[in-house]
Amino acid sequence: MTPLAGRGVGIGWRPEISGFVAELPGLRFVEVIAESLPHSGEPPEALAKLLASGVAVVPHGVKLSLGGAEPVDPHRVQHLAQAARAVGAPLVSEHIAYVRAGGVEAGHLLPLPRCREAVDAVVANVARTTTALDVPLALEPIAALFEWPDDELTEAEFLTEILERTDALLLLDIANVYANALNRGEDPAELLARLPLERMAYVHVAGGRIHEGRYHDTHTDPVPGEVLELLGELCARQRPPAILLERDGHYPPAAALRAELDALSAATGYPAITGAPTR
Repeated sequence: MTPLAGRGVGIGWRPEISGFVAELPGLRFVEVIAESLPHSGEPPEALAKLLASGVAVVPHGVKLSLGGAEPVDPHRVQHLAQAARAVGAPLVSEHIAYVRAGGVEAGHLLPLPRCREAVDAVVANVARTTTALDVPLALEPIAALFEWPDDELTEAEFLTEILERTDALLLLDIANVYANALNRGEDPAELLARLPLERMAYVHVAGGRIHEGRYHDTHTDPVPGEVLELLGELCARQRPPAILLERDGHYPPAAALRAELDALSAATGYPAITGAPTR
């Protein structure tokens, strides 16, 4: 059984919507950006109240740079481990990506070339990370706007080899699957079918939009109907242990957020967490 089994639908906790999140009657888990948590001491009061009410909190790292050529920064690893302990996390998650090289910070999650050398780099950095963690680690493949030339592996092969060699879990972002397939001119359902779904820890769902012919995973737009359809396709193949809505900025009115959460419940069969019945 995976750590979030039975937790249903959750939402990314952000200070800007903490009041909205606190009032969701059926909420059983949230995700928080790990780097936003303090290096020591207690979590923010609003997050502490959720913990006290039995809501699970998952720290989600964005700056470890697991795919970087350099070893991960041990101070960042220790902070992730401390964040997990501070909130009693059932697991933590990070991205298969790099964010820095040669001391330069990109400020974005950047895709890796899908080659054996990159697999080795990720595997080594995951090993350095998991030795400090008390809980399992889930890895998230990112949405990419470009491809490196001369890739040796498909996206599914690249991901599967990393998961098998690290024994990590999969954080599957269904919007990223849609984005990557669309931007490569592939069928999202066919890409989904090739992924190691049996390793899923939980699933992200987020909004995006097409700009200049490319699909951008913005986290600030509504979840497209096509992504919800792909989520339904995923559940027909294997229903994830838990589903999480990501929103980062340009937050809509509460009614719109509740509608998005209800749409996730309707697509997956999990109970509504807003108090509203699902169709």
